[in-house]
Amino acid sequence: MTTDLIQRTLSDQLDPHRPHIGVLTSGGDCPGLNAVLRAATKSAFWLGYQTIGFERGFEGLIDPVSYRILTPQNTGDILGLGGTILGSTNKGRFGARAGVDGRAELAPGLLDQVKATFERLNLEGLIVIGGDGSLSTALQFHEAGLPVVGVPKTIDNDLSCTAYTFGFNSAVYCCSDALDRLHTTAESHSRVMVMEVMGRHTGWIALHGGIAGGADVILLPEIPWTYEHIVDKIEERTRMGRNFTLIVVAEGAQLPDGSLVKKDASANKGGNLQVKLGGIAECVTHELDSRIDQDVRCVVLGHLQRGGGPTTFDRVLSSAFGAHAVRLIVEKKFGQMVCHDPPHILDAPIADAVGELRRVDPHGSVVQTARAMGICFGDTPGYVNPFDVPREA
Repeated sequence: MTTDLIQRTLSDQLDPHRPHIGVLTSGGDCPGLNAVLRAATKSAFWLGYQTIGFERGFEGLIDPVSYRILTPQNTGDILGLGGTILGSTNKGRFGARAGVDGRAELAPGLLDQVKATFERLNLEGLIVIGGDGSLSTALQFHEAGLPVVGVPKTIDNDLSCTAYTFGFNSAVYCCSDALDRLHTTAESHSRVMVMEVMGRHTGWIALHGGIAGGADVILLPEIPWTYEHIVDKIEERTRMGRNFTLIVVAEGAQLPDGSLVKKDASANKGGNLQVKLGGIAECVTHELDSRIDQDVRCVVLGHLQRGGGPTTFDRVLSSAFGAHAVRLIVEKKFGQMVCHDPPHILDAPIADAVGELRRVDPHGSVVQTARAMGICFGDTPGYVNPFDVPREA
């Protein structure tokens, strides 16, 4: 079947008596994407709208335009399904994030093609489900006068204006489950286990997953650390009769000399440089192996954190995000991103959400909780009392 015939067939499925809402998933996949699609589709249906799902992220908006009609029937059983039925990409022509906080303008002509698709399909609005890069693209759409709203998706939990992004809780569960398994084998063989988790510029997964999984050392991008302090912690545990240690390190944590461990750097189709981080756990493992008289082993979770179905928390959060995104379109509150301000689902300008990454506060309550339990962040030689109370002798 030719592309033109496919597009004519799809156009025949459009209901001319219902207004149309578009939706797409962009950037890295994560658990909960399908739950958002399901909620948005069902909510739109009951409000009298027809939902058009664009495939391959933003790429589906331009030649060759690629989409499918979403209905309560064909999205009814995807609530707990991982990945995204629409497909996604983070290597296309719509990259709008350069580095940590930089912005890259979209190539000339792309917006004109997108506008043509909006007009042709008579879209009332477009729901963009993505992280900081995808929402930076959505912001440029809004600035060009296109009716868009955003839904925050990233396992890194690093978007501003929202307490949680969906996918984060599921990634933390994966991390804590892995630590539970490493605990038994590490204790059996008196080993030090170094586990690397995702987190390019923020340590939310490492922090929450480390606490939930009983880690002894957590290394974050937000807190400088040294090998000497890690060794001190390992020796402290040995004196306490604990002959094993669990270390969690975020892929974006800097080495003591301030450098990042990178796999490679390459340009995407938009010409923007993409740096792939990874390998810090191997560096830490090699260095500790030369400093202590214990076996040190390395584990990298990698894309395991992105795969699988969403946790119950992420299912509920994703559903709330999808329904609220439709509400924003109905109310014509364009340029807004859905956000979670517990216990409320609210919205904030996309510009505020992508202006600056949300990082772990080294003095925040979660870090204090970890320190209170004796977890080491590699920045001090021993226990640090995080509370303004005296320590008993």
